[in-house]
Amino acid sequence: MQAKITVTETWLRKHRHLYDGATRHPFIRSIRDGNIDISAFKTWLGQDYIFVRAFVPFVASVLTKAYKGSDDGNGDVEVILGGVAALHDEISWFKKEAFKWGVQLSSIVPQKANQEYCRFLESLISPEVEYTVAAVAFWAIETIYQESFAHCLEDDSKTPPELKETCQRWGNESFGEYCNSLRNIVDRQLEKASDDVITKAEATLLRVLEHEVDFWNMSHRRT
Repeated sequence: MQAKITVTETWLRKHRHLYDGATRHPFIRSIRDGNIDISAFKTWLGQDYIFVRAFVPFVASVLTKAYKGSDDGNGDVEVILGGVAALHDEISWFKKEAFKWGVQLSSIVPQKANQEYCRFLESLISPEVEYTVAAVAFWAIETIYQESFAHCLEDDSKTPPELKETCQRWGNESFGEYCNSLRNIVDRQLEKASDDVITKAEATLLRVLEHEVDFWNMSHRRT
């Protein structure tokens, strides 16, 4: 019997060009091909540190929405709580990497693309934003990073040794399994969502993809 096509699968097929633009961006390909400008990597490091700090309250809000809007039997809260806990280690990792690369995090000024992305995250914290919509954004953000950095770990990649740890952080199989857990949450929510919520959720996915491309562009010195 043919497996049922989920809403997320339909979306990813429908928006494949934009999705590939986010997960196979020239910035990511430059890491994979071994010709990245280290100054571009340092730009990404500093700007992403700022983004992750804004990501923390967003993920906390998704956890709150899950507590109020999910079926306890599905374990949504436990899955998302794992993501919240991991962010503490992630911020520590950014500080350690910044020290290694000589990036002064205290002097980093968020660039326009980063500011707009952080404002978008803040807008999703609002209690008026449905759990399903926020969960779509969370799943998409995490998955784009997982697929992007996993691309840099493929057998034929030429990723510089000094950047392998960075790629392993998001490109590893365990993080991929976590992203699949988030996708399962999203698909369950979408199955019972109204047409209005599904429309808003798809629009949110597109906004995330656009912001991700702009973020990579910023790091790649294209904006």
